[in-house]
Amino acid sequence: MKLTVFFNGQYWVGVVELQEGTKLRASQFIFGPEPKDAEVMDFVQHQLLALLSSSKEQVDIKKAPHHKINPKRLARQVAKEVRVTGVSTFAQEAMKLDLDLRKKERKATNKKKDELLQEKKYLLKVQKAKEKHRGR
Repeated sequence: MKLTVFFNGQYWVGVVELQEGTKLRASQFIFGPEPKDAEVMDFVQHQLLALLSSSKEQVDIKKAPHHKINPKRLARQVAKEVRVTGVSTFAQEAMKLDLDLRKKERKATNKKKDELLQEKKYLLKVQKAKEKHRGR
């Protein structure tokens, strides 16, 4: 599990990446103004698991074959990883899939609500028309 906190130009954002074997799930949390250490710890202790469980989409990742790495190269890779503030492309893809899934669900529920509202309006219109033609 990896939590990356960075400034995206407008807000401070935390991206949580959870890797389970060859699957990766990612979720995004907006902190707003620059978070204090206590705020980040509170997020990790109380909201992190709920955020990850709400993420349904997973992305397949390819692992490079494990072989011995030159210590100097390893040190350079670690330094590069520390310098980079963004999130991995796999995490971005996982968040995008999750966003698309929620968008589809929201569209489906809104469509059902709209159909029910149209049906209700139609029935009211028919009822009013019948009352007009009822006679005295």
